[in-house]
Amino acid sequence: MAKWLMALPPLIFAGLAGAFYVQMMQKNPNDMPTAFQDRAAPVVPVTGLAGVPQLTDADLRTGQVTVVNFFATWCPPCRAEHPVLMQMAADGVRVAGINIMDDDAKAIAYLAEEGNPFFGVATDPQGRNRVEWGVTAPPETFILRGDGTVAMRFIGPLIGTDYENRFVPALAAALAAQAAG
Repeated sequence: MAKWLMALPPLIFAGLAGAFYVQMMQKNPNDMPTAFQDRAAPVVPVTGLAGVPQLTDADLRTGQVTVVNFFATWCPPCRAEHPVLMQMAADGVRVAGINIMDDDAKAIAYLAEEGNPFFGVATDPQGRNRVEWGVTAPPETFILRGDGTVAMRFIGPLIGTDYENRFVPALAAALAAQAAG
């Protein structure tokens, strides 16, 4: 009886290790779910940047797919993805911006210098609204269907293979569904 009891701890460890391994292999660590998946997007802040068109809640529910990008001028990955946002806008994608925990003057200067890909911008200087969206840190980007429901949440900059393998197909699918509907 003592021999099989000695084998019990290694068997339990092996079983747990196997279960953890299987669970880790099933999920993409960058694919954090959002509580708003397939639900209406939260409202946008009511504040904006002087001289920049104001993003409104109604802008997210126009019947057109909208990409909502949470950004800040102090965020290096936000700067890295900026050319991608500019290209999206040039390609006719509706791109909205929410500037979070930032200085308005710096945001205005940044958009004037680097170009403004956003049809409208809202500001969240205290970061309160970002919490309602579940945003942990910029950049985070949401794809919204024309009715304002969340099709996808993408964490991190819109660059690299993760962007190409997950975001681009999700945006293409949302735009195709809009065209078909």
